[in-house]
Amino acid sequence: MVTASQGTDPRNDVWIADLAASPADAPDLRVLQEGVDAATAPVFRNGRLYVWTNRDAPRGRLCVVPTDDFSYSSWQDLIPEDPEIVLSGFAFLDGVELDPPTLLVAHTRHAVSELALHDLGSGERRGPVALPGMGSVVELRDRRDGGCEVWFTYTDFTSPATVYRFDGRDGGVTAWARPPGAVTMPALATRQVEYVSKDGTTVRMFLLSRADLPAGPHPTVLYGYGGFNVSQTPYFSATAVAWVETGGVWAVANLRGGGEEGEQWHRAGMLANKQNVFDDFHAAADWLVDNAVTSPELLSIMGGSNGGLLVGAALTQRPEAYAAVVCSAPLLDMVRYERFGLGPTWAGEYGTVEDPEQLGWLLGYSPYHHVREGAPYPAVLFTVFDGDTRVDPLHARKSAAALQHTSTGSGAILLRRERDVGHSARSVSRTIALYADELAFLAAATHL
Repeated sequence: MVTASQGTDPRNDVWIADLAASPADAPDLRVLQEGVDAATAPVFRNGRLYVWTNRDAPRGRLCVVPTDDFSYSSWQDLIPEDPEIVLSGFAFLDGVELDPPTLLVAHTRHAVSELALHDLGSGERRGPVALPGMGSVVELRDRRDGGCEVWFTYTDFTSPATVYRFDGRDGGVTAWARPPGAVTMPALATRQVEYVSKDGTTVRMFLLSRADLPAGPHPTVLYGYGGFNVSQTPYFSATAVAWVETGGVWAVANLRGGGEEGEQWHRAGMLANKQNVFDDFHAAADWLVDNAVTSPELLSIMGGSNGGLLVGAALTQRPEAYAAVVCSAPLLDMVRYERFGLGPTWAGEYGTVEDPEQLGWLLGYSPYHHVREGAPYPAVLFTVFDGDTRVDPLHARKSAAALQHTSTGSGAILLRRERDVGHSARSVSRTIALYADELAFLAAATHL
């Protein structure tokens, strides 16, 4: 099986060869999908070809394809697209003790994971599988040679990632492996709210706070990403817990550009539609203020990488709406982003300056190009990493200089530079130091 895609484009080509019928050094590759604007992932099992795809199904569906006929007309739905959920994974329960065999299927409903059992032959839904809470299921794993068990990772805003085991014989879900150490947690409350964006689109947001937190407003961190089909599902964050334990509120917005509502949701926040992402973020901030969760003087925003672009656009478009900003490893000069790091691979998400129309899109929101002389910008902490080969630190450096030169606000514009570390992975000690600096900066700016 060979699959190929260009950069981070939301589509791929797939070819399959039967190595029993052709030599491994010269396989007879047959086309499963080629030149189609869709993502497809095939899996062989017991002589059948199962295909997850969002082709003609932006929320995903599972098909069965005959091994002797890969033509699209031969693809048959096993689990059709559901307009209310996004199909995210599946695993086989086909051990000899199970009759009939089943599928354990993972999907998300407005970014919250659910599990369900389906008949392997017909695809008919048999019923739900209970999860520990309102959280995220990651990476279903079954036995390749057939079995009655599936393992998966589960996490939520108050639970560190834990491996669970589902037993198809009795339907039980039990903890299989927990992370080392112990976390002493205060009583926390998680809820998901809906709000309306500028164009009338309904967007959702998670809120995490102490269960005994009185009515607001409170110092609040609004986090977002909004790009590359990356969904902001519930996950355990020591940073978030530290903030809310001290009396703040942590908000995570499910912006367009992510995958929370399927591929159409992603495409509604990419290329010419990128401003939708920023409008969704502004609307989240407005909802938090209108509902007395926080106030502009107590509201900070945080994002990294593509999320750094998000908060960079937010602070240049509406500087009065935010008290403080943490902007980590960001893209900020969208006219020159293709010249540095992995920038050329992102043209499918953002557009390219080589196309005059797309240059107009990029200039329309490029944060560096929208820094205004004399504007009262909030306090901003840029964090950059000298070994970052994905997003060049120049974006943050030049934007920090521009803001320091032009801002009439009272907040500090700071650049935190870290050597010998890259875009993401780092030692635990360095991670703690980075997050401590970021939280201290936000706490000082919002009087936590």
